[in-house]
Amino acid sequence: MSHSLRQQEILEIARDQSRVTVDELVARFDVTPQTIRKDLNELCDANALSRVHGGAVLSSGVTNMGYEQRRDMATDEKQLIGDLCAAHIPNNASLFMNIGTTTEAVARALSNHRDLLVITNNLNVANILIQNPSCEVIIAGGVLRRSDGGVIGEVTADFVNQFKVDYAVVGASAIDEDGALLDYDYREVRVAQAILKNARHTYLVADRMKLQRSAPVRIAHISQISTFFTDVLDSTKLRQVCARHDVDIVDASRPPTETSD
Repeated sequence: MSHSLRQQEILEIARDQSRVTVDELVARFDVTPQTIRKDLNELCDANALSRVHGGAVLSSGVTNMGYEQRRDMATDEKQLIGDLCAAHIPNNASLFMNIGTTTEAVARALSNHRDLLVITNNLNVANILIQNPSCEVIIAGGVLRRSDGGVIGEVTADFVNQFKVDYAVVGASAIDEDGALLDYDYREVRVAQAILKNARHTYLVADRMKLQRSAPVRIAHISQISTFFTDVLDSTKLRQVCARHDVDIVDASRPPTETSD
C-alpha cells in the first residue's frame, strides 16, 4: 500500500473511532512504529489530525490544512477526478472554476480543449489554463488570499454575478453524509454560492477524503449539483441522497462515456 493510501485509511479509521493509536496501526499495516509515527506527524502537520500521547485524534475542523499539504495528498485520485470531469466538458463552452487543488487537476485535464471561456477566482487555475492558446481566461477581482492564490470576498461574488455560463466546476473542503458541502472561509463560500447560482450545469469535484473531514461554513447542498465526480464513493447514505435529488455520480468504478467534441 502506498504511503498516501495508507494515510487515507488512517484518516478513515480516525473518523470511525475518533482516534487512532500507534500500536493498533502498526498491527493493522504491518509496518514499524517509526513509519506510523511519520504518517501521523505528516497528517498532523496538514491539520488533518492532532497528536496525543500514543496516537492521534481528529482535528477540530475549524481551520483548513496548508495549501501545499493539500496539493500533495491524493494526487493520483485528483488526477483521475480531473480527467473524469474534463471528459464531460465539451469544446466551445464557458465555465466557472473555483478554488481548490482538485479544480486545478480539472484545469490540467482541459489542456487540449478548444475555444473555452473560463472565469476563475483561482490564480493557479489561471496559470494552468493560460498555457492553452485556445482558452480565454478571465480572473475575478477581489481580495487575494496569499496562502493559496484564491481571490475572495464580496467584490469577487459581485463580479461572478455578472455572468451566466454553461458549467461550474467547484470543490469543497468537506462533505457531510447528509449532502452538505462545507468550507472554512465564509468569504470564499459567498463566491462559490454565486458560481453555483450562475451556471447551467454544476459539477462537484472531490476525492473520498472529503467525507473524512469537517468544516464550519455551509456552501450549498449536493442537491444543487448536477454531477458529482469522485474517485470512490463508499457512503451508502450519500449515494441515497444523490439518488433522491437526481445527482449523477461519476467515480472510478463508472468512468464516463462522453468525450469532448
